[in-house]
Amino acid sequence: MFEPNKKIPCVYMRGGTSKALFFNDKDLPTNEEERDRIILSAFGTPDRRQIDGMGGANTSTSKCAIIKKSDRPDADIEYDFGQVDVNNPIVGKTMNCGNISSAVGPYAIDEGLVPATEPMTTVRIFNTNTQKIIVSQVPVKDGKAMTEGEFAIDGVPGTGAKITLKFMNPQGAASGKLLPTGSPKDEIVIDGKKYEFSFVDAANPVIFVHPEDFGLSGTETPAQFNALPNCGEICRILEIIRGTGAITIGYAKDLEEARIHSQTLPKIAFVTSPVAYEAGSGEQIKSDRIDIVGRLFSVGMKMIDAYMGTGAICTITAANTPGTIVNDIVGKQKNSHQIDHVRIGHPWGVMDVFADLAIHEDGSYEVLSGNLERTARRIMEGFVFVRA
Repeated sequence: MFEPNKKIPCVYMRGGTSKALFFNDKDLPTNEEERDRIILSAFGTPDRRQIDGMGGANTSTSKCAIIKKSDRPDADIEYDFGQVDVNNPIVGKTMNCGNISSAVGPYAIDEGLVPATEPMTTVRIFNTNTQKIIVSQVPVKDGKAMTEGEFAIDGVPGTGAKITLKFMNPQGAASGKLLPTGSPKDEIVIDGKKYEFSFVDAANPVIFVHPEDFGLSGTETPAQFNALPNCGEICRILEIIRGTGAITIGYAKDLEEARIHSQTLPKIAFVTSPVAYEAGSGEQIKSDRIDIVGRLFSVGMKMIDAYMGTGAICTITAANTPGTIVNDIVGKQKNSHQIDHVRIGHPWGVMDVFADLAIHEDGSYEVLSGNLERTARRIMEGFVFVRA
C-alpha cells in the first residue's frame, strides 16, 4: 500500500484538444491495482466535480499517460493511455487517445527519454493499448520540444508548434478486424425501429450512425444536445447500439456489462453530409469548408466538444472503406475513391485528417497510416499528492 499524502512526480500537458497527467513508468508501482489507486486519487475520482484532484470534471481532461523507454526495435518509447472515469473508480485501458498522443513525443524529448535532434525529432511510439506504432515528428530547439509556432487547431486558443502524427496500419486496433461485423453496414431493430450503422475499427473502434434516424440534424453542439427533451431516450438507444458493438468485439457478454465495464470502447458517432452550422465558439462553419459533419460521444454517452484524434483516424479509414456510411458521405462530396484528406466539421470547428494510401489490383485503397497535425504544451511539472 502507498502511504498517505505520497507525492508522485508528474507533468500536466495539453495534447491537441485534451489534457492529461503524464507519469514516468519508473515513478509508479508495478502493481496495476496500486497504479490505478494513485491515478484515481490524483484526479479526484470518483466525484463529478473531481474537486479533490487534478481532473477537470469531463472526459477530455481526465486522461493519463504513462511513458517509458522501449526495448522494441521499432519503437523508442512505450506509452500506456488511461481514460479516467469522472463518476466511477475506473481507469479505462482498452483505448488510445489521438490528441494525448501528440504530447507523448514532446514529453519524451523533454524528459530525456529520446535524444533531441534539431530542427525535427522523430519519436517512434508504441501504444500498448492498441499494440500499434505511432510516428511523431516534433519540432525541437535548444534541446527541447518547441511550444510556440504559427499552427492553429480549432478548439484550442492561439497557435503553437505543429506536431505531425502517423498512426501506422491503424486497422483492427481493438478487434483485429477493420469491419468487426464483417459488413460495411448493418441494421439493428430497437423498439420496432431500424437503425443503420457502420462499425469500423481503426486506431479505435467507432460505430457511425445517422443523426437523422434520431430526429436530429447532426450539427447540434453538446449543450444543444443535452437540452433536448428526449436526450435521455436518444442516449438509451445509442447505448444499446454501442453495447451491441462491445459484445461483438468481445468486450462484454451482455448490454449491462457493456454499460458498466466497457464504457470507453467502442465509441459512437453521428455523421452526416456537410451543412452550414454555428460552432460552439460562435464561428460560422460553411458547408464548402468540410467533407462531413461529425459528433463523437465519450464515456457515459457524453457528446464531446471537439473530435477525438483516434476518431478522426477511424473516420478517414472508414471513408476509404467501400460501403460504409462515411464512405457514402465523403465519396459523394469528393467524387473519388481515393480519399487522402477529410475535413471534419465538429462542435468547435474543423479538423483535418490525412492518410497515406496504397492501391490494390482491384482498384481499392488501403490506409497505410492515418495522419494528424496537432499542437501540445507542457503546462505544469512537479508532484501530485495522492491520498491512501
